[in-house]
Amino acid sequence: MKPLISLVFLAFIATSSIAQDAPQDAVDIPILDGTAANLNEFLWIKRPLVVFADTPADPRYVEQMGYIAERLDVLEERDVVVLTDTDPAARSELRKTLRPRGFSLVLVGKDGVIYLRKPAPWRVREITRSIDKLPVRQQELRDHTSGS
Repeated sequence: MKPLISLVFLAFIATSSIAQDAPQDAVDIPILDGTAANLNEFLWIKRPLVVFADTPADPRYVEQMGYIAERLDVLEERDVVVLTDTDPAARSELRKTLRPRGFSLVLVGKDGVIYLRKPAPWRVREITRSIDKLPVRQQELRDHTSGS
């Protein structure tokens, strides 16, 4: 069983490294290690999308990161920053604040409000639909339309 998990994780790492080797004019969405992150750093700047798991080999984590890697462009359009935390023993600030149990997907708005908590992977299409309903995003869309 362990070799299969290792294979899945290696496939995810390979996919991630391919995305990192993309040309600079390609999508430049940050995927950051959340163990040292503080949500206040992103207030009114970015929408943190936090992906928690108890291990990077968690199949739900691998699946979620695969979904994210496929659609980085639409997340970038919505000012999303992806934070990952797969080390419960580190007791990161994110874990203390958001208190996940096992795998968890959490969307925090630019205003610092937690808008979404999911115990299972979500496709980016579902995530962006939730983002597009947020009050701050609605205002951004109105401002963009009137500024064109």
